[in-house]
Amino acid sequence: MSGKLPPQKISIEDVAKRAKVSISTVSRVINNLPTVSKKNQARVEEAVAHFKYRPNVSAQRLASGYNSAIGLVMPGYPGIFYSFYAIEIIRGTGHACETLKLDLLFHITNGSNFLNPNTVGGIIFADIIENRREVEAALELRMPCIVINNVVKDLDVNYIGVDNMLGGKIATEYLIHLGHKRIATVTGNLQTQAGFQRLKGFKEALEKNKLPLREEYIYQGDYSRRCARVAAEKFLSLPEPPTAIFAASDEMALEIIAVANEKNVKIPKELSIIGYDDNPAAIYGAVGLTTIKQPLFQMAEDAIKYLHAVVTGKRKTPVKDVLKPQLIIRESCAAPSRS
Repeated sequence: MSGKLPPQKISIEDVAKRAKVSISTVSRVINNLPTVSKKNQARVEEAVAHFKYRPNVSAQRLASGYNSAIGLVMPGYPGIFYSFYAIEIIRGTGHACETLKLDLLFHITNGSNFLNPNTVGGIIFADIIENRREVEAALELRMPCIVINNVVKDLDVNYIGVDNMLGGKIATEYLIHLGHKRIATVTGNLQTQAGFQRLKGFKEALEKNKLPLREEYIYQGDYSRRCARVAAEKFLSLPEPPTAIFAASDEMALEIIAVANEKNVKIPKELSIIGYDDNPAAIYGAVGLTTIKQPLFQMAEDAIKYLHAVVTGKRKTPVKDVLKPQLIIRESCAAPSRS
């Protein structure tokens, strides 16, 4: 046995493994870039000769900085292809890629299956839930990358996020402004930055307006309709039910409205509901949903534009942006009919 692989199965990973260097180092050597030590260059050249390796176009583009493909890495979760959040992120990145004539590689991850950096010129991480190690690996490779939908303070990484705490405060203060004092909330997944911060904004608004924080008015959810139904059943069966509910997603808010209708609770006369996202579905129900709009499309589009500028050498400065959410007033909220 010679230890050699069939020519058609040899990859840049095989070369890197034999040379005991990173994939990016192999790419720099085969593209004659002067940023590799003589020792590592010799190792790579020996491995290339051993395997009779011929580099592919993606490897060459990675080293030269002209790869026209952008990777979109998104955490996998049930119902991802029915999620308004995921659809808006894909729509925003897709629109920007089409405009800039870039290719888009969509990669769903569970935190262990990494995107091959050899296939793209830059990476967008749609949040960093369970895939922080992949972000760290991209940074070690000096791969142009950016995190969206998460304000990252403990890594030196580019990001474009949304001020979710402000969004939670805006929603809650709007209900308080209408005269509500008994306000409940169904949170998003508190393992996510968005879910945690929206709840924090809710709590701060209550404290600022000297309203009590009642534990029975807080239901820890996960953005799904299922948990919203359970929460609504619980809230409406309380001896002193809330007069208003802030749901951390429109999907949950719409399910709460459905439960209220089943129980003949009138929206907004007897119960006000406010959601979060500005999902188009919020417009077409029996009652238009008041909500907090977050600029998902803009966030994704801006991320593509930034990476394109970096990959083409037109920008070297980092980006650390936090976009502001916006209150969208429709018909699902009104002054309480009872105190």
